[in-house]
Amino acid sequence: MAATDFKDYYAILGVNKSAEADEIKRKYRKLARQYHPDMNPGDNQAEARFKEVNEAYEVLSDPDKRRKYDQFGQYWKQADQVRSPYGNMNMDFDGFEFGRYSSFDDFINELLGRMGGGDPFRGQTGYRTPGPTSGTAREPNYGATGGAPGLDSEATISLTLAEAFTGVQKRLSVGNEVIDVRIPPGAKPGSRIRVRGKGRFSPHYTSQRGDLYLIVDIAKHSFFQFDGDNLVCEVPIAPDEAVLGAQVEVPTPDGLVTVNVPPGVKSGQTLRLRGKGWPNPKGGRGDQMVRVVITPPKELTASERELYEKIRTNRSTNPRSHLHTIKL
Repeated sequence: MAATDFKDYYAILGVNKSAEADEIKRKYRKLARQYHPDMNPGDNQAEARFKEVNEAYEVLSDPDKRRKYDQFGQYWKQADQVRSPYGNMNMDFDGFEFGRYSSFDDFINELLGRMGGGDPFRGQTGYRTPGPTSGTAREPNYGATGGAPGLDSEATISLTLAEAFTGVQKRLSVGNEVIDVRIPPGAKPGSRIRVRGKGRFSPHYTSQRGDLYLIVDIAKHSFFQFDGDNLVCEVPIAPDEAVLGAQVEVPTPDGLVTVNVPPGVKSGQTLRLRGKGWPNPKGGRGDQMVRVVITPPKELTASERELYEKIRTNRSTNPRSHLHTIKL
């Protein structure tokens, strides 16, 4: 931890270092009420301040933790991990200005130097804080993306397209805990659903816990695909429908709708169905994009073949006439 990351818990609660336990408790109650998320809905700064206040009180209300904090400053958590390489030797911390060290390693090195030794901890992890643990699919991935640093976790939740469209309540097993989670309508692949207070427990503060972030995975659908806030689908039409125009039925999340295909439509051309796409969590719906694909019949009856041959004989246009002028 860098010196600039040091949190002055006394300043956070607005009390002097000599404050009695009752004064600390009064200040905490006042600030906790002031910054509580229920009193400040949607205010991220107030939420962060609330967690700072709780963290400060967690330490200063515990006599043992407060004593270590007063003695070791920003390195009070690691104090129990420091062991003399010479056995049960009494370590003299007088004269140490803990706030001036840029890292705990620097503090250890100078401490051992005062005892006349080298650094017997070099290459070990006894006094180093472990970094984030990388997760695998459908298992927690620990990071520091939310309210409690290092305590937030991630997990993957799989949904069908229908569940993601309408919203769904899921019962999940998180470690040894079973929780009910409400997924709002309009979740998309990669959406992050925050579940407050269901992340990891703090190893230092039993009342502190991170948040759980659910990463949405949506099973592949046979007809619909995502394109941002829109849905994309592909609809086949016959050659005569492309030439003459037609009315065709197209599936949407709400059911079948009739779509007017204009005469002369090209294969791959896209028609827009406004407001028939994916729900927006903030309200409204995206559009559904219908990609037209001209699909010729694989087999023809005798009369159909005769008519197609007559069309070919009497056709007045050549769709490839412009290719004659193409050169390198």
